[in-house]
Amino acid sequence: MAIHKFRPEVYHDVLGQFEPVLRVDDGDTVITSTVDNAGHDASDTHVAHGINPQTGPFYIEGANPGDMLAVHFDKMLPNRKIGRASVSIASNVVDPDYIAEMPEERVIYEWELDPEKGTATLINPDPELGRFVLNLSPMLGCFGVAPMRNQGIAATTASNHGGNMDYNGFGAGVTVYFPVFVQGALFFLGDGHAVQGDGEITGMGIESSFDVQFTVKVIKKRINCPRAESSDYIMAVGNARPLDQALQQATTEMIRWLKEDYKLGDHTIGVLLGQCVKYDIGNVYDPAYTVICKLNKKWLPK
Repeated sequence: MAIHKFRPEVYHDVLGQFEPVLRVDDGDTVITSTVDNAGHDASDTHVAHGINPQTGPFYIEGANPGDMLAVHFDKMLPNRKIGRASVSIASNVVDPDYIAEMPEERVIYEWELDPEKGTATLINPDPELGRFVLNLSPMLGCFGVAPMRNQGIAATTASNHGGNMDYNGFGAGVTVYFPVFVQGALFFLGDGHAVQGDGEITGMGIESSFDVQFTVKVIKKRINCPRAESSDYIMAVGNARPLDQALQQATTEMIRWLKEDYKLGDHTIGVLLGQCVKYDIGNVYDPAYTVICKLNKKWLPK
């Protein structure tokens, strides 16, 4: 198992079958960086075009269609002092009758990021909030593998290959599992958020370039949708629109997981999900919405 330090020079705002930027072995670790959602790097220089430009793709040796790719996020942090976030709430998350009362102009606020202190501070104090400080909670908004059927899917949306899920639970310490559709999987990552509320309802978290360390593992197992695991939860991910379809995908994937890996019967699964399931909302701003179906590991058979 090797550790690769990779400095990106090429970025893609589409997840697809591009020439790999680096080939790594099963079990290897990669230390790299990402640009922000608008293509600005650690020096805040504009180096990439499109929305959510991605670092990658990384080719993982031994990953074949039908396998599962596990990506463990070892570390991630903003690598500059400036972050930006919209303060304009999306029209699709409010009652249609209220849209006429909303401001038409989209407004961006700037934040001072301090990774050492672990804080994000609003640079121009809001007259109603004063000096507003939040704790950093770094996450990646967009990452995934090359989609099936030789598709190229924009980094502004999500599907069963991953993509722009904008779930604030995808931070350091979490392992995300993807179905592999092409040789080498072709893994992409980007769109770092220093902080983000549920749903990304203004279309932006506090956007920044990031330093990221991740470790990959190929597992000979077929899954249908992304899954994830933290120290406390197993999670199944649904990416679809409307929101109920995303919830249905996530719930179905969780049921499959409990049947296949934990050998649980339908009634037992009904007990666990009926009384213990939790749902989190990822992205509800972009073309596909994201719902996370999760179950605390303490309820699982030992």
